[in-house]
Amino acid sequence: MVFVSDLSGSDEYKSFRSSVPLKCILVGDQASAWQIYDTGPRDSPIPLVCLPPISGSADVFFLQCLALSSQGYRVLSVEGPPFWTCDDWCSGFKDLLDHLGLEKVHLLGAALGGFLAQKFAEFTRNCPRVASLVLCNTFTDTAAFRFEEQASFLKITPAIVLKRMIMDGLEVGNRDPSLVTATDFMLERLEGLGQADLASRLTLNCQPSHVEPQNVNDLPVTIIDVFDKCALSQSVREETYKFYPEAKLAHLKSGGNFPYISRSDEVNLHLHIHLRNFDKAL
Repeated sequence: MVFVSDLSGSDEYKSFRSSVPLKCILVGDQASAWQIYDTGPRDSPIPLVCLPPISGSADVFFLQCLALSSQGYRVLSVEGPPFWTCDDWCSGFKDLLDHLGLEKVHLLGAALGGFLAQKFAEFTRNCPRVASLVLCNTFTDTAAFRFEEQASFLKITPAIVLKRMIMDGLEVGNRDPSLVTATDFMLERLEGLGQADLASRLTLNCQPSHVEPQNVNDLPVTIIDVFDKCALSQSVREETYKFYPEAKLAHLKSGGNFPYISRSDEVNLHLHIHLRNFDKAL
């Protein structure tokens, strides 16, 4: 019997899926497609692009797509095909933006998505494509995960083992009903990922790589963080603060690993505040 989470059975999620088509786009020489939900007005000058965590698919930001698009912002939620190095991911993402005709974007990244957002800002520094960053429960150095020795074996590791590796990092013991609902929804997304997707994401998460702050921290940054427990240690989160001393801090009293789901109203408010600053500059 297939497990269906409470959230994916909700009217709000069903409405999103029935009204927003999932686009599959092949760019470059990739054999697999990028999966994209594209919401809001197409004439929005600089859209917000959402990058999911290691366990997520493109629909995990459906609450941000619904809320912000209704306020006049274009919001895209993007899930990439398998990539095995950060540079390859960045090159593929640049090709996607070129294909979509997006000269510049705001990036919202959660966990691995936040790390890749920072690396993309580095990657395109000489020809900037990133207008700003919103980083949620993310990190600046993959050394935090201490899986470097395992990275070379991930390609041949069975999917069930890879899923267990990810699930172990999500079990933080908080029984708040909204956090449980968010975690169930994410575990449902995780269950739908194939071996290549899982192996490539874990490889990006584990292979040695770090953000060079001098190449990123001149961008406008908002850091969304939670005061309760999440998969990242406090020292990892504090390192992110150090990298962005001028960042605006959006602290949530609680929210767990997935505050964009469990505390979507608060997160959407902070996103609106972040994006509104650029409205004034236009």
